[in-house]
Amino acid sequence: MNETLPILLSIVVVLAVIGGLVPVFLNARRNRQNYTGPRDANDPAPLDPTSQGDAQGGGTLVEDRPETIAPQPAILPEELLEPLAPAAPSLETPLPVEGRLVRLRARLSKSNNALGKGLLALLSRDTIDEDVWEEVEETLLLADIGTDSTMELVDTLRDRVKVLGVRSPEHVQSMLREELIKLVDPSMDRTLNITRHDDRPAVLMVVGVNGVGKTTTVGKLARVLVAEDKDVLLGAADTFRAAAAEQLATWGARVGVPTVKSDVDGADPASVAFEAVKVGIETEVDVVMIDTAGRLQNKIGLMDELGKVKRVIEKQATVDEVLLVLDATTGQNGLTQAKVFAEVVNITGIVLTKLDGTAKGGIVVAIQKTLGVPVKLVGLGEGADDLAPFDAESFVDALLN
Repeated sequence: MNETLPILLSIVVVLAVIGGLVPVFLNARRNRQNYTGPRDANDPAPLDPTSQGDAQGGGTLVEDRPETIAPQPAILPEELLEPLAPAAPSLETPLPVEGRLVRLRARLSKSNNALGKGLLALLSRDTIDEDVWEEVEETLLLADIGTDSTMELVDTLRDRVKVLGVRSPEHVQSMLREELIKLVDPSMDRTLNITRHDDRPAVLMVVGVNGVGKTTTVGKLARVLVAEDKDVLLGAADTFRAAAAEQLATWGARVGVPTVKSDVDGADPASVAFEAVKVGIETEVDVVMIDTAGRLQNKIGLMDELGKVKRVIEKQATVDEVLLVLDATTGQNGLTQAKVFAEVVNITGIVLTKLDGTAKGGIVVAIQKTLGVPVKLVGLGEGADDLAPFDAESFVDALLN
C-alpha cells in the first residue's frame, strides 16, 4: 500500500497538467483558423509575420490600433442652428433740454447763492450808509464781477435806493434782480450756430486750456444735440493727450455718435480735423464737432497751431461756432485765458464748467463785458447731462433764491 501511493499521486499530477494544457492548445488552434482572412470590412487580416513591416517592429501595432472615430455632431433644435446675431449696443437717452435746465437751476440755487444773499442782507438794513456801500462793493468784487461792472452796479443801486427810499426785502430783491439781469445782459444772442447748410454740416470747434473739462464738454454737448434730434459727428483732434481720442469716442458711443480719430499717437491735429469734416460732408450729418488739444495761452507755438486747425478746416467748410471752455473756479485767470484765445480764433461763445458752490458767478458778467462774447452753456457737475444752455434770468433768479 505504501508503495502504490506515490505512483497514484504522480498519475494525478500528470493528468492535472495535461488537463490545463488542453484548453490552451484548443484556443490557439481556434484563433489560427478564425483570423487567417479578413474579419470584416473594418478589420483586415493580420499581416504575414515575415513581411517587411513586421520585421521593422511597427506595422502590426499600427494596423491593429482601432481607427479613430470622429465625434458625431450634436443634434440641436432647429432654432439653435441659426447664427446668433450680435448684441446691439445699449444706447443712452439724453435728458431733454427742458429737464436739464430745471436740474441746473435747482442745483445753482442751492449752491452758488452767496452773492445774492450777501447783497440782500446788506441792502435790507434799516440804515444804508457809506460803510454798507463799501461792503456791497467788496461782495461784488469777491464774486469776480469785475471793477467796472461793480462800480456801475453800485452807483445804480445807490441812486435807486436814495430816490425810492425802499427798505423792505421784497423791494430790495426786485431792484437787485433787475440790475443784475441788466449786467448779465439777456439781449445777447446765446443760440448755438448748429443749423446744417444746404450742402454741408455746421462745424463747431471747442477750444480751451488743459484741465478745464474740454473733451468732457464736447461729449456732453453731443448729448444735448442728440436730444434735439441732431445727427452729430465728432472729430478727435486732441492728438497729444493720452487717451483723449478714446475718451471722446466713449462719450459718443454712449449716444450713438461716431468719432473720427487717428490711430497714430501725436498725429497732426489739423489733418484729423480736416478728415472729420470731410466725413461729415460725405455722410451728410447735421453737425461736426471738433475737439482740439488743450492749449496754454502763454505758449505761442501751440496757439499758432490752433489757428492752423481752423484754417485747414475752412478749406472745405466754414467754422460756424468756436466755443471756449473755461473753468468757472479760476476766476480772473479764466478772463486772461479768454483774451488770448480771442486773439487767435474768433470765439463765438463761452462754456462755463464747474459753476457750482466753489465758483464765483460774477465771472459770467466779467467775461461777457470784456470780450463782448456771450456765455452760451453752463455746467454744474460731473453728470452726463449736467450741461445746459445759459439763460440770464434763470441764472440771476438762482443766485437770489
